[in-house]
Amino acid sequence: MRQPLNWNKAALALVCGLASISPVLAQSPPLEGQKAFGDWRADKPGTVRRLTPADLPKPGATPSTANGSHSVPRPASATPQAPAGFKVELFAEGLSGPRILRVAPNGDIFMAETRAGRIRILRAPDGGSKPDVNEIYASGLKQPFGIAFFPSGDNPQWVYVANTDSVVRFPYKSGDIKASGKPEVVVAALPAGGGHSTRDIAFINGDKRMLISVGSASNVAEGMGAPAGGLPVWSSQHPLGASWGYETDRAAVMAFDPDGKNAGLFATGIRNCVGLAVHPTTGDVWCSTNERDGLGDDLVPDYVTRVKEGAFYGWPWFYIGDHEDPRHAGERPDLKDKITVPDVLIQPHSASLGLTFYNGNAFPAEYRGDGFAAEHGSWNRSKRTGYKIVRIRLKDGIPTGAYEDFITGFVVNDSDVWGRPVGVAVAHDGALLISEDSSGTIWRVTH
Repeated sequence: MRQPLNWNKAALALVCGLASISPVLAQSPPLEGQKAFGDWRADKPGTVRRLTPADLPKPGATPSTANGSHSVPRPASATPQAPAGFKVELFAEGLSGPRILRVAPNGDIFMAETRAGRIRILRAPDGGSKPDVNEIYASGLKQPFGIAFFPSGDNPQWVYVANTDSVVRFPYKSGDIKASGKPEVVVAALPAGGGHSTRDIAFINGDKRMLISVGSASNVAEGMGAPAGGLPVWSSQHPLGASWGYETDRAAVMAFDPDGKNAGLFATGIRNCVGLAVHPTTGDVWCSTNERDGLGDDLVPDYVTRVKEGAFYGWPWFYIGDHEDPRHAGERPDLKDKITVPDVLIQPHSASLGLTFYNGNAFPAEYRGDGFAAEHGSWNRSKRTGYKIVRIRLKDGIPTGAYEDFITGFVVNDSDVWGRPVGVAVAHDGALLISEDSSGTIWRVTH
């Protein structure tokens, strides 16, 4: 007869073995096909989705719907929800529409209060759940959004800020909580004048090049007409898929020298690259992108993707590969086989905004190098979607095509929301920081 002790040892070994299985491997299979579209009611931390171009419905399969959310004060009991093992705490509140977040090498948190036209600094000790410094760094800016430190490394000399119509920079030394001088104009005139207003900024190639994302002026280039001199001439003199007229140099990622010279187009056909980020290991450039509206509930997926120099991503003539937009039928057959398909398709109309990559050590090892994107939330969908933070799953720096609901809980009901996520950043201590511009709060996620 077996001894009870031996059985207990075997049982204990089995339990320990099961507990050691990676959470990623232990998860349910991803939602795919029609199940991957869903809406806010199906969102919960740990749910994985994978959409592919083959999953897309035909244009107009459902009517296009105006369904804007109603922002309400955060209910007293409302707290964002995270996967098991993670903790979400209120880090700061009473802010004026906090948008993009960037963390300086010394740990200071720079935040764009876009509508107020200013940059704010929050400082908390490592591991601190509340800031002990809260100061306006610079004001009088024009819809500031993107923030970057130059040169990269531990001792930047400048803070660059992307306004909606220009790029400026401030002299900087570590620990500054107030701008020490007036802004120096680096790029005097970015494409502006209506449409998407956010401009993000990143440096690549060992700080030798500056990238600026510029969204389109319209939904789908309505009334753009024909280019001066005709299409063949235009196409021969401009990058692949470059738009013209009032959309010139828009729906694109622009490239400059750090001093603002040698302007050009890095990539085209990206309707609105709101979050611009560089992967810390591979050096790949990434965009978190808002796609077009008006084709129905499940068109067109937003996306998070690597951005290749010289690539064309389809807007306005095509979407998600060679799917032709019916509003531009037959206009650009020359581009049909020259479109780069985005890496990770996000539920349509989620309004994908800020993007960062996890380079800390405080989360489990399988999170390192993965992306986090803020989904601001839909208005052009009958069944609300977005209003969450998603984790972009990578393997050795390569996207798998899957993404995971990471932080949810900002929606109250079918009409009301209390939070609309915008910025994501990794704090000095490895916590993930999340801004939302509806209730004016920042949240801190730890493990």
